[in-house]
Amino acid sequence: MKSLRIGLLTDVFLPDQNGVSTSVLLLQRELRRRGHRAVIVAPRFPDYLDPETLHGVVRLPSMIHPALPRQRLAFPTRRRLSGQFDLVHTHTPGAIGFWGARLAKRWDIPHVSTFHTHLEHYAHYIPGLSTLEKHAGLLTRIVRRFYTKADLIVAPTEASRVMLPHYGIYRPSVVLPTGIDESLLQEAPDVPSPWPAGKRRLLSVGRLGFEKRHELVFQALAEIRKQHDAHLVLLGEGPQLEFLRQKARSLGLSEHVTFFGSVPLSTIGAYYRQAELFVFGSDTETQGLVLAEAQTMGVPVVAVGAEGTLGSVEPGLSGYLVAQGDWQGLAAHSCTLLADPEVMAAMSGEARKFARRFSSSKMAEQMLDIYLQALSQQGRRAAGPDYGGLSYPDTTYAKSNGRSIRKYGLRGF
Repeated sequence: MKSLRIGLLTDVFLPDQNGVSTSVLLLQRELRRRGHRAVIVAPRFPDYLDPETLHGVVRLPSMIHPALPRQRLAFPTRRRLSGQFDLVHTHTPGAIGFWGARLAKRWDIPHVSTFHTHLEHYAHYIPGLSTLEKHAGLLTRIVRRFYTKADLIVAPTEASRVMLPHYGIYRPSVVLPTGIDESLLQEAPDVPSPWPAGKRRLLSVGRLGFEKRHELVFQALAEIRKQHDAHLVLLGEGPQLEFLRQKARSLGLSEHVTFFGSVPLSTIGAYYRQAELFVFGSDTETQGLVLAEAQTMGVPVVAVGAEGTLGSVEPGLSGYLVAQGDWQGLAAHSCTLLADPEVMAAMSGEARKFARRFSSSKMAEQMLDIYLQALSQQGRRAAGPDYGGLSYPDTTYAKSNGRSIRKYGLRGF
């Protein structure tokens, strides 16, 4: 297969650790392992340098986002690119994402976009934005405007794909989960245990934000502790830290919850390895990447089953799902597992089996197939064997618009 020049454009990336950052990082790694020139284009953060092991990252000038101080608002410029791409893959409906859509149109190349996040669920972070969304649908309009520019939309789950028409988006779409690098998790070096000795080890991972519903996990923990001497470690950082500390105190959990902060992707596997049970309360996920990570490490999951998480757990085998807001259900299933070592061990094995379907290697191969089809549909059928000679039904992917694609050089990547 001929080496492709792929631009992965995102407004969210390291050092901000979240599902989008992980998804982009692992996809680029797998594409480059296969000989493709995958380049991540992301905002520059002051006082942050990418590790020497991370190659093919272009950082754009940026400033503090006026509405979201923890994020950066980038100023895209072609001067930062040393060439042009064969295909643009955008990941966020922000300044860089919209710029990527314009580049694809200007260069007459395919534009693939992944639908990672329900943007309206984050409106509460900006004063007045929730009201604007409620009465004017501002964020919904931004999402619709962005994704209608894509030739093909990639959704991580079927539940998130069927949501697209609710935004007024009727572009061709396909389901492809975010991949998990099992070797990266398994090979994480050992770290000191953050759990007190002798406690039952519960783990939850996620941004400390309202939309993640960590308070549900705290309520469940208070109930679990009536039967088991359990301690919760919470990995993540965010604006709700003080609220959650107060919530823990009000439930008498101050000594039974450890707010551990964020940990690097290279070491997070060590924390999964030490956990007995993963408990998750969010009902706004498009996939719930941390659920797949936990199961990859053999940790059974008890989580809220809503939207994207519905396909991320095999109920009764790799874990349990409960209704939105059902902290009693979280507690009941957790107690059942903690009380029965044999069931816990069996579910751990099933979790590993279930998670193998999300391997980053398999997902990258399928993403490459999507790229090849998008290129084919935009006039590259003449390339023949160089692009794998693949053929897919036009009803699934973007239809050809008859435009020809010019070949561009991409130096320096």
